[in-house]
Amino acid sequence: MSVAIEQSDTADRGSRRSGGREARRALRSAPLAEDIRPVRPGLSGGTYRPLSQNDLERIHEAVLTVLETVGFANAIPSCIAALTRVGAEHGVDGRIRFPRRLVLDTIRMAARNFTLHGQDPRHDMLVQGTRVHYGTAGAAVHLVDVEKREYRESLLQDIYDAARIVDGLDNIHFFQRPMVPRDIPDPLEMDLNTLYACVMGTSKHVGTSFTVRDNVGPALEMLYTIAGGEENFRARPFVSNSNCFVVPPMKFAEDACGVLEACVEGGIPILLLSLLLLVLL
Repeated sequence: MSVAIEQSDTADRGSRRSGGREARRALRSAPLAEDIRPVRPGLSGGTYRPLSQNDLERIHEAVLTVLETVGFANAIPSCIAALTRVGAEHGVDGRIRFPRRLVLDTIRMAARNFTLHGQDPRHDMLVQGTRVHYGTAGAAVHLVDVEKREYRESLLQDIYDAARIVDGLDNIHFFQRPMVPRDIPDPLEMDLNTLYACVMGTSKHVGTSFTVRDNVGPALEMLYTIAGGEENFRARPFVSNSNCFVVPPMKFAEDACGVLEACVEGGIPILLLSLLLLVLL
């Protein structure tokens, strides 16, 4: 009898120790609570200031001067009409120039608070003040294949895989298409498949690009279907367009401007990108 009791006590103690270890493992592997995560959506930034206030003011003044005196070439007709309607000047040399009053008034009217939506509302990002969100970006045409240990062209599957990874990472808050599917040479098929891979891979906000204006319409049809209707997408647009609308030396990118207009008309928010404009002046 005493032997049986001792064996039972030993088994109980072993079970309790095992249960304690399992509980600790579960605690370590469980996601952190929102309020104690080291990187959370909307953390306050702005403390890194490599430029002095005087430096910022000099840059600001230089930009205003260049916009007013040099301007941009290669504006498409609809762009010329829209800009001159609000006060921009279309010179005899074909360049669009922006009076500083127009620039400053536009800055004053710009939205200071807005939301970039995810397919899942849990991933909505409130953009305001010094709030910071982390995401992917780029348009890489090659990547390192860690399994084959080789450098190869990026494929559509890689975009989807990257989206799935981002979807599971708490510290990455949106998915900007990071690479180009080199296995799809046709521009329309590339744009549509890239978009589909992104929105199927993550429920976070997605950023992507379109090659030409004509490709935006089919993409909108896809997005409206996924959202359950055009009205639903316009209310919560979960995809934005990364648009490089100007290129060196100080000229509009005509195809990108057409894409920009089509996206705005269809309810897609725009992330404006600008390359180094002054390098060739």
